[in-house]
Amino acid sequence: MNITKVFFSRQFLWEIVRILAVGIASLLFYLQVVPLPVLLAAMAFGLYSLIKVAATDLIKERKIGTEIFITIAVIISVLGNEYLAGSVVLMIILIAEYIASASGERARASIKELIGSVPKSAIIKKDGREETVQINDLKIGDIVLVRAGEKIPVDGKVTGGSGSVNQAPITGESTPQEKMVGSDAFAGTIVELGALDIEMTKAGKDTVFSRIISLVEEAESQQAPIEKYTDKVASYLIPVVFIFVGAVYFFTRDVKLIIALLIFTSPAELGLATPLVTLAAIARAAREGILIKGGLFLEELSKVTTIVFDKTGTLTIGSPIVNKVEIIDKDFNEVELVRFAAVADRRSSHPLAKAILSYADTLKVDYPEPTHFDVIKGRGVKAEVDGKSLLLGNKSFMEESKVTVSKTRVNITDTAIYLAADQKLLGVFYVSDAIRKGAKTMIKGLRKSGIRNIVMLTGDNPETAKFVAEQVGITDFRANLLPEDKINIIKELQGDGAKVAMVGDGINDAPALVQANIGIAMGAMGTEAAMEAADIVLVQDKLEKIARARAISKRAFRTIRENIFVGVGVVHVIGITLVLLKIIGPVEAAAIHLLPDTLVFINSIKLLRVKIKD
Repeated sequence: MNITKVFFSRQFLWEIVRILAVGIASLLFYLQVVPLPVLLAAMAFGLYSLIKVAATDLIKERKIGTEIFITIAVIISVLGNEYLAGSVVLMIILIAEYIASASGERARASIKELIGSVPKSAIIKKDGREETVQINDLKIGDIVLVRAGEKIPVDGKVTGGSGSVNQAPITGESTPQEKMVGSDAFAGTIVELGALDIEMTKAGKDTVFSRIISLVEEAESQQAPIEKYTDKVASYLIPVVFIFVGAVYFFTRDVKLIIALLIFTSPAELGLATPLVTLAAIARAAREGILIKGGLFLEELSKVTTIVFDKTGTLTIGSPIVNKVEIIDKDFNEVELVRFAAVADRRSSHPLAKAILSYADTLKVDYPEPTHFDVIKGRGVKAEVDGKSLLLGNKSFMEESKVTVSKTRVNITDTAIYLAADQKLLGVFYVSDAIRKGAKTMIKGLRKSGIRNIVMLTGDNPETAKFVAEQVGITDFRANLLPEDKINIIKELQGDGAKVAMVGDGINDAPALVQANIGIAMGAMGTEAAMEAADIVLVQDKLEKIARARAISKRAFRTIRENIFVGVGVVHVIGITLVLLKIIGPVEAAAIHLLPDTLVFINSIKLLRVKIKD
């Protein structure tokens, strides 16, 4: 959303009117065009909103904010007959408050802009015709037609057509994804080319899109520890400030001096310095497909010293793939072996069968239906095709079927699937859970970013665990673990003083995700349990997003330190010094007061656009 549109939107109309009313009345009073009662009326109109906020904060939240300081300053200016100074101060402070309000809305607008909006209506196919219905009237199982340029209104499966879909609003991916029959589709994404028939599986609040919106909205209310700390510091400073200002008045009896001091001793920027950064960082992360559930978790991530990874589904893809095809009978080539294996496994639902069928699809191998098919439980399958009797299964199955098996093996982590035709061994398929792309690079990056300890936990055997750990560059791994063992290991690490982040799939690892200081769930599209269990949710199965999330969190807290030091510390200390030396008065103080507000705003909002290195 354009910054101009945010700052001049209708929701800020009355704030703009108050600023103009006080400003025009001050100018006309200075030119002696209007009498004092008109100026006082304009000041009362402008002061009303500040008094309302001040009273609400004081009564409901037991909080003393900048509004009380400014209200007191303006009242003192009136009682001390410094009418023009009071009115100009009020106008400038109203401008500062307006900037603060619009700043927060700019960050929220970026979230709305990022996610966009789901269409209010959809075209459904029913009884051979197309019909436009309201989204709320859709039912599970309805077939929704989405054409090029339109947003997908529901979560579902593609049942017809094909197309290129921009999934950036959900995943942060810049490259459109190709969708075909059987592909998942998500509400809020955009069909750029082609047209899709989508069978609705989720709608309304159950869609991934809606859950992302809910998570980001909830994140705004989760205060970071540093935010609570600045609120606490502000509450302690306030009585000290009033005592200081009272003492200055006791010795000087200078009303203008007191008005100027009240402006510079206000803790406004201390309250603005943190939440605005947190909101901008959460919005930035959401744009990149990283859902951070609040400022608390944003801050914790920046302090993490140890990261614990689950193996299966995190460092590995969680489903078997064919690594190698060994040809035993040289009368056949790889394509022929893959064709025979795919025919044999065509009707099988076993995960290893899916790996072989997927490999056949990758090689674009056509395979017919078998003329005969049998599943031998715990062993493999029998099938017939082109007059050949095929056997596909484990070593025991081959031996029981009197097929001679050679003693070949690629590595200890592979599962060997043997293929035989007419009692003769043709080849061996080696299948294993593949290392996730980018895992090794990600581990290197995390070490460079300051993570001292990286641990891999798995319920798998030690040999497999060692192989995967070596492949990705992890030296510390634990194997043969039950879910409760993972929790105990995390507790042990925390007991040694480590801040621990646990990365898992969000379902099997839910207890460990909760035990860790930060739980990070991988690949949450369509996985409700992942969003519930974790503090940070990566919408895509991309390991580099972990380093990205940490980079955003570290940049956010660097920005907070800059805001507090420059926007609050330097400007206010210099301002108070200049006031006490009587170099500047109330009007100049109010004008300078705009500077830290503007600095904090610009420094915070830049998180939405600035380049952040991992």
